[in-house]
Amino acid sequence: MREAVLFFFIVVAGTAGELCVSRAMKSVGEIHDFRPKSILRFILQSSRLPWMWLGLALMSVGFFSLLAILSFREVSFVVPVSALSYAAGAVGAKALLGERIVRNRWIGIAVVCLGVTIVWWSRK
Repeated sequence: MREAVLFFFIVVAGTAGELCVSRAMKSVGEIHDFRPKSILRFILQSSRLPWMWLGLALMSVGFFSLLAILSFREVSFVVPVSALSYAAGAVGAKALLGERIVRNRWIGIAVVCLGVTIVWWSRK
């Protein structure tokens, strides 16, 4: 049970955090000027956005959940299973950010999910 809860936080909180940061960065826009003053302005603009802070908090939950599960499970099990975040990211990007995902990406995501299933069945 503890394992499933931690994987849930790794996948859901981590991916939700990435989606929030993506939303924040899309509102700031691309950086084209890499002079120190422009980079500082970019960082300050980003740090004023609630989506950025929410994203960082959620990504932190995912990261610390990863650390927790690595304290009692093998990395060769944890990393492949946490790849479910690829599927969650695609679904979230489509639903929340309005991204268009082509068929070949969905096929790749299905292959990743199949691999995760095989790794999950191999657990001790």
